[in-house]
Amino acid sequence: MGALVEHSVRLSHRALFECDLEAANSIAPLDKKIDKFYRQIEADCVMLLTLESPVAHDSRQLGALMQLIRDLERIGDYAKDLGAIAMKLFPYPKHPCMSDIERMSREAQAMLAMGLAAVVELDGSAGPEMKKRDTIVDNAYKSLYRRLAYQENFQGILEPIVLMTLIIRHLERMADHATNIGQRVTYIVTGQRGS
Repeated sequence: MGALVEHSVRLSHRALFECDLEAANSIAPLDKKIDKFYRQIEADCVMLLTLESPVAHDSRQLGALMQLIRDLERIGDYAKDLGAIAMKLFPYPKHPCMSDIERMSREAQAMLAMGLAAVVELDGSAGPEMKKRDTIVDNAYKSLYRRLAYQENFQGILEPIVLMTLIIRHLERMADHATNIGQRVTYIVTGQRGS
């Protein structure tokens, strides 16, 4: 599931910043597979909780995993939405903000990779580190939002500005969900919730 989500995020990046129509069209079928994994893993976790009566550590792990897969599923949804936004943005000339938005996208991708590595390695130290990186994405969002929303004497078509505002919001949310993944792994490993 994590590999499919990561692939979807990469495809959304290609769609947005390389105007890759094939990449944009490839995301929706992947999202259906991600949703199928989500439902199956969730059902498996519920079955284990119901039938096995797990002890504290196992119960904590199953609960955190159920939340973690929801975060992954939401990142996949945002990737699908970004692919759709990219197709609407294709006809417009490249806006000067797009290079900064691309950096924000790369940071969100790196955070997702960190979160998935934390899951695989059960790295309890990932949560606090990812929280710090999330601040970088939050600051980029605030800065880009100000640049897009407060343009004075704007002339021209408003749609690309609205679409770019949606892009940065989706990227900011993806980074938040990636941070949640890292923090959930920290909780699984240490039993301590991140701040």
